[in-house]
Amino acid sequence: MIKLGLEMGGSKNNFPSFRFENEAVRMGYSAVAGVDEAGRGPLAGPVVAAAVILPGGGMDFSEIRDSKLLSSVKRRRLYQEIVKKATTGIGVVEPAEIDRINILQAARKAMAIAIQQLKPLPDYILIDGPISLELPMTQRSVIRGDRLCVSVAAASIVAKVTRDDLMERLHLVYPQYGFDCNKGYPTKQHREAILVHGPSPVHRRSFRGVRECVE
Repeated sequence: MIKLGLEMGGSKNNFPSFRFENEAVRMGYSAVAGVDEAGRGPLAGPVVAAAVILPGGGMDFSEIRDSKLLSSVKRRRLYQEIVKKATTGIGVVEPAEIDRINILQAARKAMAIAIQQLKPLPDYILIDGPISLELPMTQRSVIRGDRLCVSVAAASIVAKVTRDDLMERLHLVYPQYGFDCNKGYPTKQHREAILVHGPSPVHRRSFRGVRECVE
């Protein structure tokens, strides 16, 4: 692994830009991927990461933002365009693995899986947050990367929509927890459902709010 260090980042109006991707290209790298994850905070379901190599052209990047800043309708539309025109990879780590290795290591593992799904493999990785990965590519960690870096923002959209879809499917199996509405986050409704029904097989048993019910 070659790491260039932690970047605070910055762009006018805090809209994502191609600053970091352009810097990598100027240094001689040819395949620059952004990577982000979704689902570190919920009490249930997997953590999902996405890696994205954006195309050089033929795509409108102007609306790409951190997934948390987008409506579900716009997020879905942008997701469909990204997966159609960009190179994308997905990594999923299930709740049992999260309990075994902890959520930070699970997020790192999901990111590594997502990157390894890319074809071609990137030679430069932009990572959201102060995270490094055990991969043999040059890496740059960017705090608030999903707000400041276009490829990381695109990855945040792909990760978020993919995880939401997984939680919608889990809702069909475990409707009593309302995964379609809260996606596994620790809302009042979700906490009450855990108290009434107990944890499901897709709950993270090491997380506070679930652990107490198991114990």
